[in-house]
Amino acid sequence: MAREQLKTLTEPMYYILLALLTENHGYGIMQTVEKLTDGRVVIGAGTLYSLLGRFEKEGFIEQTAERERRKIYVITESGRKILQEEYNRLNHLVEDGQIFFARQRRGEE
Repeated sequence: MAREQLKTLTEPMYYILLALLTENHGYGIMQTVEKLTDGRVVIGAGTLYSLLGRFEKEGFIEQTAERERRKIYVITESGRKILQEEYNRLNHLVEDGQIFFARQRRGEE
């Protein structure tokens, strides 16, 4: 799942990495994402734990502790880099859309 292969992150991938900017466990990640997106993005347990495993294998996150049978994770520098790249990519999409819609409002083509 190297960055060259991945190209873009899915919404669940993006929000999981975003939620791991601070240490968190699986259920906490699900709650953080749901709250952050106002319920628009809900990540199921199967998806979450599959992605956590992939992210850990690729070195995007690391387990920092285990408390009460809960594994605690945090994003790594490699994960931060991918998250920042995706954030920049998404911002470019929004900026392009703003230009397009502004031109349409002015009657330009």
